[in-house]
Amino acid sequence: MPTGPDVQSHQGGTSTAPPPETRHQRVRDNVHIGKSVIIKGELNGSEDLTIEGHVDGKIELKDHVLTIGSNGKVKAQVFVKALIVIGEVNGNITASDRVEIRDGGSVDGDIVSPRVAIAEGAHFRGSVDMQRKAGQAAPPPRSGVQPAPQAQTAAQVAQPVAR
Repeated sequence: MPTGPDVQSHQGGTSTAPPPETRHQRVRDNVHIGKSVIIKGELNGSEDLTIEGHVDGKIELKDHVLTIGSNGKVKAQVFVKALIVIGEVNGNITASDRVEIRDGGSVDGDIVSPRVAIAEGAHFRGSVDMQRKAGQAAPPPRSGVQPAPQAQTAAQVAQPVAR
């Protein structure tokens, strides 16, 4: 008899699988735009989105994850929580959490995000601004790394030495 996490025990009449409502609560909504779909204009939403088709315009999913699939081609300004690029993006990206350009992914545009990951084999042309959110403290210096000395003002440097 096979065993493992996918096999339910029928001994004693109990099941180890969680009730259906518990499984459903863990799954986030994720909408897919198929590779034959072309959208021109503004795209807004309140759930995670995967694009395999073409989008030309503006995309706003400020609290959600946008994935550009391997067939996806986006020519748009993008405002998201997180962006995963496996296909192509032409346009500026603003992400409040992170941007990942995976192997085979392509981005032509500027990125503003606190975390950016570009895989080997990915294409990127643009600039990256990794600003922290307002009010977010800078991380403490790593051990063994000394903070840079403060610059002296011209008045401090030009003071005559008393003899």
